[in-house]
Amino acid sequence: MTRKEEILYMQTRLFRLAVNRWNKTEEEVAAIFDQYAVCEYVEEGYDLLHMEGDAAVMAEIEEMIRTKGAVL
Repeated sequence: MTRKEEILYMQTRLFRLAVNRWNKTEEEVAAIFDQYAVCEYVEEGYDLLHMEGDAAVMAEIEEMIRTKGAVL
């Protein structure tokens, strides 16, 4: 798998996790991911993030978007 594919795979896993964890629709999560640049955050931090489990990365994402004003 290429690095780009690995990043996309991680973004997809996190998106699915967010749908379940936040009890929101795919459309709602997509809007949150867009508004708070979650995919870009994952891509930029991939070198460090990929060494953590999805739950830990999700916690970091939640903290990041809450500091920007999101209510989950």
